[in-house]
Amino acid sequence: MKAHLKAFFCSYADVFFLPAVSLGVIIFTLTLVYPAMALAGIIAVAAAYGFARLVRMEKQFLESGYYTYNPLLVGLSLGYLFQFSALTAFFIACAGVMTFLVTVFLSNVFLTYLRLPILSLPFVVVSSVAYLASARYSDLAVRLHADTAILTTDFGMPFWLSGFFKAFGAVLFMPSVVVGVVLSVVVLRHSRVQFLLALLGYYTGAAIRALMVGSAALAFADLNNFNFIFIAMAVGGVFLIPSRTSYLLALIAVAVSTMLMDAATGFWYYYGIPVFTLPFNVVTLGMLYVLALMRHPMVVTSMGRTPEETLEIHLANRLRYPGQERTLFLPFAGKWTVWQGFDGQWTHKGSWRYAYDFVITDEQGKMHGGEGVRLDDYYCFNKPALSPVRGRVAQIVDDLPDSPIGGADAANNWGNVVIIEDPRGFFVELSHFAEKTVRVKKGEWVERGTVLGLCGNSGYSPQPHIHVQIQSAEAIGAASLPFSFVSYAEGGEFHSNNLPQEQHKVEPLYRDKRLDNITNFVLDDELHYHVLRDGKEAGDLKLKVKMASDGSFYFESPRGQLYFGKHEGTFYFYRVTGEDKWLRLLFLALPRMPLAYREKLTWHDYVPAGLVISGLRGAVVGFLSSLCPRLATVKVTQTFVSESRIATLVAVGVLHQRRCASVELDRQKGFAAVTVDDVTLRRVSHEP
Repeated sequence: MKAHLKAFFCSYADVFFLPAVSLGVIIFTLTLVYPAMALAGIIAVAAAYGFARLVRMEKQFLESGYYTYNPLLVGLSLGYLFQFSALTAFFIACAGVMTFLVTVFLSNVFLTYLRLPILSLPFVVVSSVAYLASARYSDLAVRLHADTAILTTDFGMPFWLSGFFKAFGAVLFMPSVVVGVVLSVVVLRHSRVQFLLALLGYYTGAAIRALMVGSAALAFADLNNFNFIFIAMAVGGVFLIPSRTSYLLALIAVAVSTMLMDAATGFWYYYGIPVFTLPFNVVTLGMLYVLALMRHPMVVTSMGRTPEETLEIHLANRLRYPGQERTLFLPFAGKWTVWQGFDGQWTHKGSWRYAYDFVITDEQGKMHGGEGVRLDDYYCFNKPALSPVRGRVAQIVDDLPDSPIGGADAANNWGNVVIIEDPRGFFVELSHFAEKTVRVKKGEWVERGTVLGLCGNSGYSPQPHIHVQIQSAEAIGAASLPFSFVSYAEGGEFHSNNLPQEQHKVEPLYRDKRLDNITNFVLDDELHYHVLRDGKEAGDLKLKVKMASDGSFYFESPRGQLYFGKHEGTFYFYRVTGEDKWLRLLFLALPRMPLAYREKLTWHDYVPAGLVISGLRGAVVGFLSSLCPRLATVKVTQTFVSESRIATLVAVGVLHQRRCASVELDRQKGFAAVTVDDVTLRRVSHEP
């Protein structure tokens, strides 16, 4: 029953892009102002659910309000139009089932071929069909509206203010100032960004229409203006990352929709059909399709519960994961120096701009001993070059002589090479091997760390070095592609996925078996912690390892989920959901950890501002960060104090806040203790 009620109330919240059951309850309560209309909404949702259960789709139906909000809107629209009777109830039930069918059909078509949401398009289709059909049903009586005075009065408000609230209420077919005020407060409490967009959308659209029709009173009083509100909310804050760019795009979408709304209203009026949410659907879907086609960076890929949370996740992830999906391990062992990186000052230009060159330097930064006139004067000459990926050897050149120092073989630019085909869909080329030193064969499978050959000076190379690039084709010297390196140390700082700077020394970090085992959490593993605040017991935290439908793993507590994983030599806490404050502290104390230990090794990370800033300040920062993103920057600096202890410093730059934390690793698995400020999560002894 709980799942059924959740799906039912979520359908009311989803109409306003509010993923909260409690807010759905409030919106449902509002519809009870018109009992017959409220009952019509219930009948439509119940009919849709009954059919979903009949065809064994009950589980998907109950997961959210995705399949229910369109039947709900159809039920409300028919309950608003017709007097309630047994015949009306049957008509509404049929419409509810039809809406469910259209929702499932359009959802799969849009997702598969367009990668778009369906919004309220099924509601527009089915309500239009129902209104057209009802013209032939003489036994369906049109509802006579006799609202109470409190629902019809404007309370002396000017038309430009009462019009806003009535347009808000019209979404639920209750164009009342009172209803609109309540809905506005609900949206405002949930998201300041959404409320701002609602204001901007309504007043932009209404002002444009006032200029066009020549009457401000008529333009601002048009109930169809709710389309402007929803276009602005969807484009500016739901499907795009809230920002100055998304706000501008939202206003452009609203301006465009005014023409469509008036055209559709005139056409639909001929058949006696309201325009419903047609302008909202057409303009919003069109805008989203074009932006997705252009791969606009502000299109949402990870949606939070609110636009502010979506923005927090986006800003943190942008800083957390600076590298590429095409990743390489460093192609050597020990410490080498970056001689030339992307867009280097010598040869990394044009189609070959994405490449790295490495050499070995001494404490004075010199690349050679002696006079540097012989090949073996150079520290890197004849040192092993290792495979940076796992894959199959696609091409080999091994018979070219090494060029003398200062000379270069312009006829054979790449010299002796090994090209490896990576199963991820690209090729890796390593160049300038010493003559006759390549140790792998064409067609051979290699793993990361396999010795490919020895560093040399063949091809167009003035001195010995290792050249590495990623390319889309197998051909030697094909155009290069962007990439990044994983799991390396640069100047005592660990990088999980990044690009080292030129002239900096770098060292690959190999996975430590001990740390790998400590973070090797498997399904149904349980961790139990006592929570202490200032040394006094403040609660318990029981965690169990679960797996999501997408294959990701998470710790589950009674009040939330903390997602984790290991990738390319790093353990990550990816995100936290729910309301468990202890899970948030765990995330804050250890957002990531290298699976390789070095004494005093330091690394940096960034976390969503909501983990640190809450209450009124959190609301203000969440809203203002859409205009000034750096306000939401929360930097985390961590250091290996010992093999089993990590110190953490959390800094909120704009607010000048600092929080200290530490993590003690368990000898077998997990974390023995996690401390953030005055709160400590202490592991209960392992249960047999």
